[in-house]
Parts: sequence; structure tokens; C-alpha cells
Amino acid sequence: MLNSPIFRAALLCSTAVALSLAAGVAPASADKISLMVGGIEKQIYLPAKLAEQLGYFKEQGLDVELLSEPAGVEAENELLAGAVQGVVGFYDHTIDLQAKGKFVESVVQFSQAPGEVEMVATKKAGEIKSPADFKGRSLGVTGLGSSTNFLTQYLAVKNGVAVSEITPVPVGAGNTFIAAIQQGKIDAGMTTEPTVSRLLKTGDAQVLIDMRSPELTRQALGGVYPAASLYMQTAWVEAHKAETQKLANAFVKTLKFIASHSAEEIAAKMPKDFTVGDPQMYIDALAKGKQMFTPDGKMPEDGPPTVLKVLSAFNKNIIGKTIDLSKTYTTEFVTAAQTAQQ
Repeated sequence: MLNSPIFRAALLCSTAVALSLAAGVAPASADKISLMVGGIEKQIYLPAKLAEQLGYFKEQGLDVELLSEPAGVEAENELLAGAVQGVVGFYDHTIDLQAKGKFVESVVQFSQAPGEVEMVATKKAGEIKSPADFKGRSLGVTGLGSSTNFLTQYLAVKNGVAVSEITPVPVGAGNTFIAAIQQGKIDAGMTTEPTVSRLLKTGDAQVLIDMRSPELTRQALGGVYPAASLYMQTAWVEAHKAETQKLANAFVKTLKFIASHSAEEIAAKMPKDFTVGDPQMYIDALAKGKQMFTPDGKMPEDGPPTVLKVLSAFNKNIIGKTIDLSKTYTTEFVTAAQTAQQ
């Protein structure tokens, strides 16, 4: 038995741990967490990749795998299926899911504005001057059931156009969104940076509704709109508080980095391919939009009611339902992270 492969492996492992402890080095953590990002190259979800680039996950002893889906609704499905432990996506999914009897919560709130822009094809700009002109139009969204779809429907209803009078077209983001505009598959559509700047640079589209800052968001939606977040199933959070705290520590530190550094300094930490061949355009877009991020990961108190009001205007799953907003987010972990980092 003493010569068995299992015994020898166990002996080597215990020896390695002992040597590490003797040297004052903690053994590597076995924690493995998969996070699905609703489009990892989008600036609205920049904290996810930036945390990885800065080494903040490893600093917490976490092995975090970042995956990417083009639409937040697909990321949500992966979470519910148990394929991933968390989603970097929009907070509004937590409300929509509670209406369906599923409980997920925002653990770290990345932003207080959607960072979304409704772009109208330049060829259609003379016909579509506001959401009141959406009737009969094909409107691009990242995916059906996505947050861009939610916001598009709200803008239509708010401006007197019924949901049944518009046609949402799932076109993703980046190159697929741009192609849809260029090929006339959509008349207008909702997207984020750096896609917005790319379309403005080529002249293929113009800004119709801008929600890249809290102030502009208030004008469009009537209040602060918490959007990008790390959300997780409540049951998983309750059963894995230590891992959740480590994630919160990493992301709160990342948000502090964003708040205290210039767009140029932040962009320098990101993979080169995220700039889509135009680093200065990426930096300029980030300089304008980085005010959307919270400095501390906390949910703005007036945010959840605004999101509920928006969704209640058109979402049949929510209309008439009682939603407990206190169960759609938690500040427990970001508060502890802030205290530890002071």
C-alpha cells in the first residue's frame, strides 16, 4: 500500500503544501467559478475583463473563467441551467425572473446607466426622429428577451407606439449589428460602445436616444437605471458566501480602479483586439461613458424602482405581479469589500 500510486501522489501533495506553508506562500485555491458575460468586448461590461487583466481574481485566490454570449438573455439561460455560477449582465433580468418564480440577485452593481444608444440608420434619419416614429419599423436588439429588447419596447410604449406595432430583430452587437444597419435589415437599433462609435465614424448611423450617462438616462427613462451587474442565483450565493465575497472584493477593487484612472490608462490594460483596430476611438468612447460605472459596486437606492417602472409598462410577465425588490439585489458583499479595502 505504501508503494501504491495513490499513496505516493498524496505524499507528494502534502509535502508540496508543507513546503509552501513553510515558505510563507498559501497553497493555490481550487475555487473555479465560471461567469458568462453578455458580450465580453462591450464597454458596458468592461469590469469583467479588466478585473482579470489586473489580476484581481487571482489575488483573491479564485480561478475565474470568463465566457461570452452576444446577448444577456442567453447568459441568463446558462445561469438557470447551472452551466455557470454567475452572469455579468443587466440587473433588470433579476426582476423579470422573479416574476417567473426564479430568484437571482445583483451581487455587485457595475453601472447606474445602461450605456446603451438607440441608433438610427442614416438613410432613415429623416423618417425616424424619435421613438414616436417606431411604428411599423424593424428595430435591432441583441436578442429577444434581452435588456435591449426591454428598453426598446419601453421607449416605444412611452412614446405612444404599442409593442405589437414594432418588429424587434435579434442582430447581436459589433459586426453583426453594423451589417444589419448597412444592409437595411433594421431601421434603427440599440447597441453599446464601441459599436456606437464605429457607426458614427463611418456615417452609417446617427444617435437617436443616448443613455451613456446617468443624466441622459434620467431624460430617457425617468430616473437612474442600474444596468450592468454581477448577478447570481440567490441559492448559490447563500451556499457559497466565501466565494461570493471574493468575487465582490475583486470587482469593487476594479470599480475603484476605473473611478481613479483615466480612460487611456484603463484602455491600456485591456486586450488590443477590444479596440477593434482604433485605440483612440475606444479611449474617446470610454472617456465619455465611464461615468456610467458606480465607484463602489453599490446599488443606487432609487434605481430598482425605476427599473420596475420601466418593465411594468410593457412586460406581461410583470404587469399585475408583486415584486419584492429587496430580493433582487444585495449590498452585503460590496459593503464588506469596501470595509476591507479602506
